[in-house]
Amino acid sequence: MNTNHSIKRSVSLYSFQEEYFLRKLTLEDLIAVTQRLDIPGVEIIPDQMIPGYPNLTDEFLRQWHGWMEKYERTPVCMDMFLDWNKFKGRVMTEDERVESIARDIVNARKLGCGVIRVIHDVEPHILERLAPTAEKHEVTLALEIHAPSYYDSPHEQRLVAMFQRVQSPYLGFTLDLGVFVKRLPRVITERFLRDGMKKEIVEYLATAYESRTMPQSKELGRPNTALMEKVIEMGGSEEDARKAMVGAHMIYADPKMMLDYLPYTYHIHAKFYEMLPDYTEYSIPYEEVVPLLIQGGYSGYLSSEYEGNRWIQDAFEVDSVEQVRRHQVMLKRLLGEE
Repeated sequence: MNTNHSIKRSVSLYSFQEEYFLRKLTLEDLIAVTQRLDIPGVEIIPDQMIPGYPNLTDEFLRQWHGWMEKYERTPVCMDMFLDWNKFKGRVMTEDERVESIARDIVNARKLGCGVIRVIHDVEPHILERLAPTAEKHEVTLALEIHAPSYYDSPHEQRLVAMFQRVQSPYLGFTLDLGVFVKRLPRVITERFLRDGMKKEIVEYLATAYESRTMPQSKELGRPNTALMEKVIEMGGSEEDARKAMVGAHMIYADPKMMLDYLPYTYHIHAKFYEMLPDYTEYSIPYEEVVPLLIQGGYSGYLSSEYEGNRWIQDAFEVDSVEQVRRHQVMLKRLLGEE
């Protein structure tokens, strides 16, 4: 195992959304969990977890940094959202969008986070306008690449062109590893069955996804009407068709393409849906991906992001902590830490 790298481990507190929402674990409890699981870095979702956000009170900041010191953790990344429909009857102006993200930059610095995960649809020219603010506060704006997009998608290529022109070390990408889903997550197909989808449709979806023969509408970013029509043709309901589209929106892109773009990649969401008892992920070939990250010289954080919870909560007790524990054990092994 190649241990000559600077990759670090963290967790997005988004992973624990089930327990947090049900008030089983508080924000401090989650940070304590990161210490117990030996996860050095913490990624926070401020809209979800900070009362009154985007207004940060001195009291919360004292509490937050007190927790970081008490549990010996490092703030790594802050996830931002841009709700441009928040005003009744109109969308945000461009200046208002810039102002909103600029406030997030200041807040990230106050929280001690050096990276902001920028929501996918933010336009390149808005990030370019924010480069001086990001540089002033030493906070990297890292737009998320999320399935069904990848580095070679049109939006991402416009961003790359802007990065090359502006040459700011504080503009780049967050890569979500949901772009490397090699087979449809089992937690999703089993949920389809529990919800009453015909077994032959579920089997078709799993087989078509893995064989890369899934019907696809041509226009990226639009609903996959071709898949929906196929499900209905097989005797599925409109609800089945909608669920199939949502559940199979992920992609399996070529991991080797990362090597050309890792210089622009500053953070990674290490997405996973189901960690098995043998500490492997059912759908995403981490054994292929992590060595490429090492080879390409990636030096940021791999932040565990558990998303299987929403697919099992109808029938099973969600144990996000155990799932994250297994994921971190796997990352330690692949990174040569044990």
